[in-house]
Amino acid sequence: QVQLVESGGGLVQAGGSLRLACAASGQTFSMRSMGWFRQAPGKEREFVAAISYSGVVTIYADSVKGRFTTSRDNYRNEGYLEMTNLEPEDTANYYCATREKIYYGTSNKTDDYSSWGQGTQVTVAS
Repeated sequence: QVQLVESGGGLVQAGGSLRLACAASGQTFSMRSMGWFRQAPGKEREFVAAISYSGVVTIYADSVKGRFTTSRDNYRNEGYLEMTNLEPEDTANYYCATREKIYYGTSNKTDDYSSWGQGTQVTVAS
């Protein structure tokens, strides 16, 4: 299993930017595709972005495409979510997660992920 800790959340004005980081412990991080999800109060957790274990393939939700970029550094055991042109609708608790099965590709389904961080709050003021 992989332990994950997110950081980098905060309060930002609409149109601003934030960079989230996800620090992983464990020896299998580089073998697992990673995803970013978010959950707003009263809403279900939703997919934001994912990156393959190699970092070559990335996928995004339509709502963030062109504004968010995910990347990873397997030497540092870290993943990142760069968020630009933030909107009030992006306000949520953001989670990183790693896939249960090693060497599997990207996925937008929460059930495919077995390790989750505790989340970091992002609040976008209008």
